[in-house]
Amino acid sequence: MFIPLRVRDVMTEPVETTDPGAAVADAAGRLRTGGIGSLVVVDGGRPAGVVTKSDLVRVLADGADPETVTVESTMSSPPVTIGPDAPLERAAETLEEHEIEHLPVVADGDLVGIVTTTDLTYHLPELSLQHNWREIGEFARLGNDETAYESAEWEFTHTRENGAPVGVGDTVRFSKELSETDVRSFAQSSGDTNRLHLDDEFARETRFGRRIAHGTLVSGVISAALARIPGLTIYLSQDLRFLAPVDVGETVTAVCEVVEDLGGDRFRLMTAVYDEDGERVVDGEAIVLVDDTPYDVEEKLEPVEGDDD
Repeated sequence: MFIPLRVRDVMTEPVETTDPGAAVADAAGRLRTGGIGSLVVVDGGRPAGVVTKSDLVRVLADGADPETVTVESTMSSPPVTIGPDAPLERAAETLEEHEIEHLPVVADGDLVGIVTTTDLTYHLPELSLQHNWREIGEFARLGNDETAYESAEWEFTHTRENGAPVGVGDTVRFSKELSETDVRSFAQSSGDTNRLHLDDEFARETRFGRRIAHGTLVSGVISAALARIPGLTIYLSQDLRFLAPVDVGETVTAVCEVVEDLGGDRFRLMTAVYDEDGERVVDGEAIVLVDDTPYDVEEKLEPVEGDDD
């Protein structure tokens, strides 16, 4: 007999918490040393909010002093919560509905656990991005004609030097967190199950002292940046130099600059990836071919008249 999973079956307990008055620097240190993505902010024994790595990165990006800024001023509040007896599917729906990745579990007002998108992917394989065009249509409109969909947590910019779709001096940037789910999914899809990326105990005994993201996964954000160049970008070559490791859960930024028009719709670009501290972790050079897109994606996504599916 099939017994559906409940939130209590997969939640993490006890929960890592912090106080509203704690300094952002202290919270960042705890996230890093604990290898976790969030802290539940507790006030008077009850959950008052959630602070994540992304929240702390925004504080630094704004130029604020992490030693004086408090968790209370940057946390998401009030927290979205769920009960321990809720079906696992309901947790997935709640995370998607509120566009969050960390969901405190509360029973009778008390914090009893936390469930994350990573937890759910181990038990709900259908949560992987297997949407059809109509399901991801609204996400596609957040991007451009070259990408099938975008995530609200990804950031990209394209700076043009002249009116041409692609030209020398153009720069494209793409930022994304390389999450635990990304690392494990990449290991599964690529077959690179090196324990350095997946096994904490093993990785602690290596020269790195911790698990790190796959180098090819890190450099993959270069491909993501190039995908956002106007037109259909086709890789012809890519040279790479790996300069420093990247931690699991770290946000990286790819920067690609067009440095030469080779003719025939071919371009040479300088490519690099930077970590959260602005350190260059990957360096290289790419040559791409930029074709026209085969159709207007916005028109393609328009509902077919009489189609109610």
